[in-house]
Amino acid sequence: MENYNEEEIKEKIVGQLKHIFDPEIPVNIYDLGLIYKIELEEKEKILTCNIDMTLTSPGCPVADSLINDASYAVKVLEEVEHVNINLTFDPPWDKSKVTDDGKDIMLANGFLI
Repeated sequence: MENYNEEEIKEKIVGQLKHIFDPEIPVNIYDLGLIYKIELEEKEKILTCNIDMTLTSPGCPVADSLINDASYAVKVLEEVEHVNINLTFDPPWDKSKVTDDGKDIMLANGFLI
C-alpha cells in the first residue's frame, strides 16, 4: 500500500462506522461518541486500522455485536487489511461525547440530551 491518503481512508472508515447503530438509541456509533480514536498503521504494505471505542455502559448487552459490526464495516474497505478494536472505558462515555449531528438526531427522535 504505497502512498495511501490517510485522511481519505479515515473518512471512509468514519462513513462505514456511521452505518452501525446502537439498538436503543437512534444514533450511529460514531455520532454517539463511542469511537475515541482511529489510527492507521502500515507494516510490510499491509494496512491495519486500530480503533479505540467504548460503549454507553460497561454492561451493554449488545457489546459483542457492536464490536463485531464495527470491525466488519471497516474490514470491507479495500484499503484496510486488518482491523483491531480496543474496547475501553477510560474515559467512560457520557452524553458530552455525542457529536452535534448526533444531538440533532436524538432531539428529532424525542431524546433529551
